[in-house]
Amino acid sequence: CMSYNFPTSYAWGNFSVLAVGIWAIVQRDSLDAIMMFLSGLLLTVLTDIIHISVFYPAKNSLTDLKRFTVGMAILSLLLKPVSCYFVYQMYRERGGE
Repeated sequence: CMSYNFPTSYAWGNFSVLAVGIWAIVQRDSLDAIMMFLSGLLLTVLTDIIHISVFYPAKNSLTDLKRFTVGMAILSLLLKPVSCYFVYQMYRERGGE
């Protein structure tokens, strides 16, 4: 997001899932909130893959800032399955089946 490599839909998608995650943490008794957070995380995994593959900068325009931005996006993408696992464990603790 810092280098404007990705469109605003990348930032809006990730920040909206972050907002739903905060809602899921605050409402400890709600299964709907945690399910929305888990489904949002899974959806952003797919959209992050699409954004990174479509908007990866060309080799001749790859500056250090763009390389860092894409690297952080890839790191975020790699950590999302781990987050999905922990959110699923929270869902199971709250009584989900």
